[in-house]
Amino acid sequence: MVIGLQCVVLDCPVPGELAQFYQALLGGDVDRPDPRWTLTDDWSTLHTGAGWVLAFQRVDDYRPPRWPDPVHPKQFHLDIGVEDLDEAQKLALEAGAALLRDEGGWRVFADPVGHPFCLVRE
Repeated sequence: MVIGLQCVVLDCPVPGELAQFYQALLGGDVDRPDPRWTLTDDWSTLHTGAGWVLAFQRVDDYRPPRWPDPVHPKQFHLDIGVEDLDEAQKLALEAGAALLRDEGGWRVFADPVGHPFCLVRE
């Protein structure tokens, strides 16, 4: 393979805290040693059990998206598959997410620094 996805990087004010939030939702290892990058106060990672890597990068003047405000667009979002929406919602809220909208078969949340993500039925 010539090109492959290494990780998905989310801008944020405090990388380690956002990595812990996503670990509470997805499981996995926060800041597992990896030769592809150096872990610092400005960079944190989450290696998920599914094999995905999320990385979190400090931005000093971080400004969160304001979904669904097109003036401050979401830029991207994560869809997270779940078996039980109610149980997954409880976990997300306990971890620090905010519910933005309940669409019936899926629910839109914001992580602690404003990135929208969806919990969707598998």
